[in-house]
Amino acid sequence: MIRVLHSVSNMARAGIETFLMNYYREMDRTKIQFDFLANKPVPGEYDEEIRSMGGRVFVSPGLNPLHFPKYERYMANLLHENPDIKIVHSHNGTLGYYALKSAKDVGIKVRIAHAHNTQIIRDPKYLLKLLCKQLLPGAATDYWGCGRDAGIFYYGEKRWKASGFILHNAINLSKFRFQPEVRNRLRQLHQLEDSFVIGHVGRFNLQKNHTRLLDIFASVAKAAPEARLALIGVGELEQSMQEKAGALGLQERVLFLGQMANVNEWYQAMDCFVLPSLFEGLPVVGVEAQAAGLPCFFSDRVTDEILLLPDACRVSLEAGNEEWARRILAVRQEKSDRAAGADIVRQAGYDIHEEGRKLQEIYLNMAARADASRAK
Repeated sequence: MIRVLHSVSNMARAGIETFLMNYYREMDRTKIQFDFLANKPVPGEYDEEIRSMGGRVFVSPGLNPLHFPKYERYMANLLHENPDIKIVHSHNGTLGYYALKSAKDVGIKVRIAHAHNTQIIRDPKYLLKLLCKQLLPGAATDYWGCGRDAGIFYYGEKRWKASGFILHNAINLSKFRFQPEVRNRLRQLHQLEDSFVIGHVGRFNLQKNHTRLLDIFASVAKAAPEARLALIGVGELEQSMQEKAGALGLQERVLFLGQMANVNEWYQAMDCFVLPSLFEGLPVVGVEAQAAGLPCFFSDRVTDEILLLPDACRVSLEAGNEEWARRILAVRQEKSDRAAGADIVRQAGYDIHEEGRKLQEIYLNMAARADASRAK
């Protein structure tokens, strides 16, 4: 058995972490085991499940430039004490350089950088992230991404075309396939039987652009009194968005649902899905929503690779709120076969059962490649 160490923020119930758990559950754990390097000292919702499956959660000293020597020592000890870790796979954006450089220094032969986004947020670590972006390719042996645009952003077009690999943000389609009985039960439970429910799943941060989403919904609400906005997620901007909803007079029409374990059921209750993000790689939530057969509206800052269903579309962020509202409200007049969504998404390569088997073989071949390299 070989072990793959995934470097993450922490194993909270968020996009990258859910993506990893989807694949982890598909592994033959007599052959492949996942471990997780949490770079924030905060327990995650997935920690218990990871340990129940035989995985381990390690906590690093953190991605702080002042702690880099301490981080390297920590990684050296961790990898020396666990020689069954054959692969280090980073999901920390450009700061994945920390784990990959440390793994390179101790002789780990397979080091995967994984691009999940198409932009770097300007936060206090912005300059450090720009530096790490330049150094990242030299620390990795393999260049992966959730899609074309993310890979090109992180590694450059030349390197991506030469050696980039797309690992689809695959999901368990049976969980998201449209189920009318689930829809009816949830809408009745939340008194939404006669409502037009617009859905959104995402962390309350700058990237997801909730402030624009509320402005768009305000335009929808003027024309459709029955409209409701269901927001699933938590984050640092949640309180300010609740205040904005109140200022817009929408407090009774916007549902702040928090972190949900049954997000798959909420997709059934929705009538359409809106993601006006400022930037994205290839969002897992977009795949999930389309698997549920939902009409989807993405901003033009989301890669066109997300358009899986015929009626999924991208709308320019330069378009006015009224234009967004007009297009969203038009779906009330359209009839679509929501049950077909899961099959279309499967054909596009997002079935976790199929993609999980492929990933397992890739990891095994990589480990064999590393062993052969050491034997020379």
